[in-house]
Amino acid sequence: MKFTIPEQYNEYTLREIFQQLKLPKKDLHQLNMSKEIKINEQQAKLTDKVVTGDEVIVPTPKEKSNYLPSYRYAQIYYEDNDLAIVMKPKGVKTHPNDLKESNTLMNHIIYTIDSDYVEPIHRLDQETVGLLIVAKNPIMKKILDRMLEDNQITRVYKANVKALLPIKPQTIDMPIGKDKFHPNKRRISNTGQRAITHILSSQMIKEGVCQLDIKLDTGRTHQIRVHLAEIGHPVIGDPLYGDSTLRQLELNSHQIEFIHPLTHELISVSLDDKK
Repeated sequence: MKFTIPEQYNEYTLREIFQQLKLPKKDLHQLNMSKEIKINEQQAKLTDKVVTGDEVIVPTPKEKSNYLPSYRYAQIYYEDNDLAIVMKPKGVKTHPNDLKESNTLMNHIIYTIDSDYVEPIHRLDQETVGLLIVAKNPIMKKILDRMLEDNQITRVYKANVKALLPIKPQTIDMPIGKDKFHPNKRRISNTGQRAITHILSSQMIKEGVCQLDIKLDTGRTHQIRVHLAEIGHPVIGDPLYGDSTLRQLELNSHQIEFIHPLTHELISVSLDDKK
């Protein structure tokens, strides 16, 4: 990892920076033992202080992802040394369930991005189109995982549902668990995991069709689909939770926004950013 110290980390030690980013203690210990940390090209330690503008190099574990290259290019919306935001096409799985599979998004990414390590930070259903974050090294993976868990990454989805009038903004806070009668489905369950979905706004895009802007606080399997079906507005084209006979799910991961953990720059990417 190579980055320039932003003003927000002025006079911090490297240890304090990574502690603030909630890097696990095991990884902090490994960095503490490392002889490969550099500040302005000089060998340094985790306990050394940095100032705004310092150039820092921190070694990352030499791990490799096991995805086979698909020899198909992924569509990249944002990329730096440590992470990328990519487009998942409709009908493509996020990652393989079997290491022999070679036609998932992660297979496309390992072929496209110049990194031996690429791992997703969240998942999208196979029929959902849209933006997804991947980490390019194990340290960034752990940092972004914690940021997602702490709600420091904003994910806005757009979903089209049947409705006669706009649907009012609301928060759906209903736990989701497995459906014991249908292994591929989820359902509202008191014994399930907490799931929070915010309907931020809505607009009628044509007669009988309302488009919702939705923000997630949690990332349960099929969360948006289950919650919208529960309030009587299943996603159009959803054969699992609606009455559709076609797999034409009108749901997309439309925008991702967060403060970059190393540079403190605002990263904001939308499907409206033409590629």
